Amino acid sequence: MTYVLVDGENIDATLGGSILGARPAPEERPRWERVLEFARSVWGGDEVKGLFFLNASNGTMPMSFVQALVAIGFQPIPLAGESYEKVVDIGIQRTLDALADRVGDVLLASHDGDFAPQLAALLAPGRNVGMLAFKEFTSSALQQLTEGGLQIFDLESDVQAFNVHLPRLRIIPLAEFDPLRYL
Repeated sequence: MTYVLVDGENIDATLGGSILGARPAPEERPRWERVLEFARSVWGGDEVKGLFFLNASNGTMPMSFVQALVAIGFQPIPLAGESYEKVVDIGIQRTLDALADRVGDVLLASHDGDFAPQLAALLAPGRNVGMLAFKEFTSSALQQLTEGGLQIFDLESDVQAFNVHLPRLRIIPLAEFDPLRYL
């Protein structure tokens, strides 16, 4: 089993605020079904449990988005709390803690270093643990965990979760350099 936990707010904020400089248009958003497909193939497992965490503290949910998540195989987890609580982060941290007692691989879609202690606790022989992120925006606390076995997969280049090329400024490994993209 591969558990996929998505910090939707974090991915959306990074995409909109740090990469696009504006709210993403529908065609610029991740294709979440590709994230589940990647999870099935990356470590050779067939079973995937996708958990998509949402902040529903204002008492509403984006129902069309929630229904689309369900249709592609995610379990939406709409959490509510007080205004000072980071409900999505707390929910993901609790879920990562609970996964410590379960067999299975873990993929977390986020850039947030707040999850470093929980991910470090999951790193053990026989378990694959990875991040799905824009590598250049991944917290240094998470990057440091790569020495212990954490794998970081780029949402655009590794997962291929987008239908468009994003206007990112990042270090390009020579093996991935395509000059036609810049001409």
